[in-house]
Amino acid sequence: MQLLDNIDATRPVLIAGPTASGKSGLALAIARAQGGVVVNADALQVWSCWRMLSARPSAADEAAAPHALYGHVAPGQDYSVGHWLREVAALLHTGIRPIIVGGTGLYLSALTEGLAEIPPTPPGLRALADRRLAAEGPAALLAELDGPTAAKVDPLNPARVQRAWEVLAATGKGLAAWQAETPPALLPLSACTPLLIEAERDWLAERIDRRFAQMLAEGALDEVRAMLPHWDRTALWARAIGAPELVAYLQQKCTLEVATAAAQAASRQYAKRQRTWFRARMGRWHKIARP
Repeated sequence: MQLLDNIDATRPVLIAGPTASGKSGLALAIARAQGGVVVNADALQVWSCWRMLSARPSAADEAAAPHALYGHVAPGQDYSVGHWLREVAALLHTGIRPIIVGGTGLYLSALTEGLAEIPPTPPGLRALADRRLAAEGPAALLAELDGPTAAKVDPLNPARVQRAWEVLAATGKGLAAWQAETPPALLPLSACTPLLIEAERDWLAERIDRRFAQMLAEGALDEVRAMLPHWDRTALWARAIGAPELVAYLQQKCTLEVATAAAQAASRQYAKRQRTWFRARMGRWHKIARP
């Protein structure tokens, strides 16, 4: 592969791209050809309950090269970008060559640009924010943010709006102000090889639809069925794309065909948001066009 010939085998590698764009396959190819540990940077692939539904690397892939930070967090545990960043820092301190791959832009920006040290949200306040978001929607929380934060937060991302509201309510200081005090980056772009997969929309949509069908064939529905007794749509682990739709099917609220179509549509919308975010924030990354 010509791309591998142009990658410095002594430097860390970052690989970003929308869902189903082939990131994990590229990371594995680099690890097998040059050495290194494939490190997860996907917020959904950390959960132990979702191997199929989050498209985690297969057991065969994990046997072909070392992998880290996949499926290591149990549902119910607290987990955030700060937890992830501390785990990556611990890996870097071992001297490994990381090949960090994922589609969670916040993880990658925190790694390469730094992360503000914001105190954790008290559980009671988190519960209040969950209730308000469910009852009133993100617009109500957005209206209560400070001006600088409201101007920066994505109003179409309820989780980001809720997080900004929690920070202001818990600390009395807006998220934008905390971010202005960000410490140095753990792994700046100048110290690694950053690769961004740019996928053509229709090509990616076809892959997304085909992959979800494959997830079902390989046991994704059984994963969701196993978590049904513990289902909490506000939980972090419950945000896996396809989980709410398959829960609706298992609760006999729709057919499997309707649930599948809804999950595929949600995944395509997620990919659209990812591509928008990457274009806005990753201008300095090396672009890889797909197909």
